[in-house]
Amino acid sequence: MDDPICPLCGRPIPKGVPQSLHHLIPKLKGGKGGPTVLLHDICHREIHATLTEAELARDFSTVETLRDHPRLAKFLAWVAKRPPGFRSKVPGKRRLR
Repeated sequence: MDDPICPLCGRPIPKGVPQSLHHLIPKLKGGKGGPTVLLHDICHREIHATLTEAELARDFSTVETLRDHPRLAKFLAWVAKRPPGFRSKVPGKRRLR
């Protein structure tokens, strides 16, 4: 069986690599029970370090719009060159308000 592919960075997510489900519409904004995507944990953390729940619900509720965000696009180009199990700390409170 093939490993799932992270829809953001395009890298495989092998068994044992930190992963998480991202609600395309945040649960706090009405997305409970809505569509989710399986991501590398590092990709998921970068989304939440970059965007607020309101921004996610309003403007970034698809994989395509997330990939098009300038900061996320830069991050994804960088992380795509790393091995699937690559881990790095994402500093908190990096959002520009």
